[in-house]
Amino acid sequence: MIGILGGMGTQAGLDFCNKLAVLNRGKIDQEYPLFLLYNKSNIPGRPESIGSQTKNLSNKSTNKKSRLKYERVLKSLLKGCKLLERNKCKFIVIPCNTAHYWYDDLRKKINIPIINMPKEVFEFTKKKCKKNSKVGLLATEGTLKTGVYNNFFDKNYNLVIPSESIQKNSVNKTIKFVKMGNVRAAEKTIKPAINYLMSMKCKKIILGCTELPIAIFAFKSFKNIKSSKIFLDPNLILAKSAMTKHKN
Repeated sequence: MIGILGGMGTQAGLDFCNKLAVLNRGKIDQEYPLFLLYNKSNIPGRPESIGSQTKNLSNKSTNKKSRLKYERVLKSLLKGCKLLERNKCKFIVIPCNTAHYWYDDLRKKINIPIINMPKEVFEFTKKKCKKNSKVGLLATEGTLKTGVYNNFFDKNYNLVIPSESIQKNSVNKTIKFVKMGNVRAAEKTIKPAINYLMSMKCKKIILGCTELPIAIFAFKSFKNIKSSKIFLDPNLILAKSAMTKHKN
């Protein structure tokens, strides 16, 4: 059984479940994968809790506050993973890019595998994009700050991110609109960020926040999503990886 730690946000977790289902479209009920979604929406905000592991120890009080924020999120993530582990899940997926900042600490305390979303996106990109190509990255400021994608991509690709103004006025607002359920507004708001990365000659664009595929693909068919030549959807890639692991 696939364990899904969702709630970051809720729409993103449901989008992942939907992609699991659509990947198996046409099968009878009994041939769909068993999965357990824990929509743990009370996990503290991930972007707001980043910065805790700063190397600058000159301000000890600030560093202590940051560490407490980090540990608070880790404790909540662990609680979610432990529930999935107790319920006999074979492995865990986390449909939230920013949450992978806590991945290494989670793996130390969980006895079943956790599929690493940014790593799966990197492995997929290697099959689709030539080495040293420009790859765009749209994500939360937290994901950009932690470098969870840079850790995998920097040796092989040139990651390109939006300018500060486009990040704030396009990407951040789009994510907020999706969380609010205003997908129509999100679809319009993300366009400047996409246009910017395309003008920078990016061969692929990683939708590195699980709200972003919802904004871009909500009103398109699944066939169009799968055939998209420029967008890399981490939720879809993670769903495919989960299905492969589920069958093995």
